[in-house]
Amino acid sequence: MSNSIKKFREFEYNAWQKSVDQYDSSFASLTNQMIQPLLNAVNAKKGNKILDIATGPGYVATDAAKRECNVIGLDFSDGMLNKAKQLNPDLEFIQGGAEFLPFENEEFDAVVMNFGILHLAEPQKAINEAFRVLRYAGKFAFTAWDIMDKCIGMKLVYEVVKAHGNLEVSLPEGPPFFYFSEEQNCIYGLKNAGFSSPLVSKFSLAWELANADEWFDAFYKGAPRTGALLRSQAQENIADIKAAFHQISQPYVDKNTLILPMSALVASGTKM
Repeated sequence: MSNSIKKFREFEYNAWQKSVDQYDSSFASLTNQMIQPLLNAVNAKKGNKILDIATGPGYVATDAAKRECNVIGLDFSDGMLNKAKQLNPDLEFIQGGAEFLPFENEEFDAVVMNFGILHLAEPQKAINEAFRVLRYAGKFAFTAWDIMDKCIGMKLVYEVVKAHGNLEVSLPEGPPFFYFSEEQNCIYGLKNAGFSSPLVSKFSLAWELANADEWFDAFYKGAPRTGALLRSQAQENIADIKAAFHQISQPYVDKNTLILPMSALVASGTKM
């Protein structure tokens, strides 16, 4: 393992250990909108054995169980797993990495990953591993954000930092965050692992937050890379950045609710 891969993996692990409750209170309302499209992409149904990779607090696993699937949730963060077990005491959760799944070949009917691929040091290895643990005719699907121009709730954050701070801060080197926002990259990754009939579908989302402060905190406390970017800003710039969040949020406020346009995709393939 290269030193850069190790550093990025440790960076992500430490970030998620600290952001469990913040993620649950802010990003969950957004990312959970993709659960049903994700499960539909693998035809999740009663009796299926499903692996939910990067389960976090276990939201996808919970909905798979509601479909009467036999589901296992896996995450590398014990902090996230503790939250998942607290919220879903009757489900099975285990600790492990997406790039090194602790399962035998051909154990699952379906494998899913809700935005976890954006936080991996070696995402292609994770796709390869999903292929390995799937039974033949099984399906794998993952979600990712669309291109930045279609994710206003993220795009504006970077514009604010660019205007009032510094985008060139030192962070551990990892895969480009928006790599899988490009349809051809999703298809390449799936085909490279051996999947047949790769498909990418896009969905428009609306991220509802109480106000600009909640929006700022969602990233500052609950997002690994963007949070580190914000926390690395000079203290004298933080007040300006927060003020800018309030200013640029105004066009997206409706009836005292901040509603930010977002877009995401589901990429899927079949093991044949």
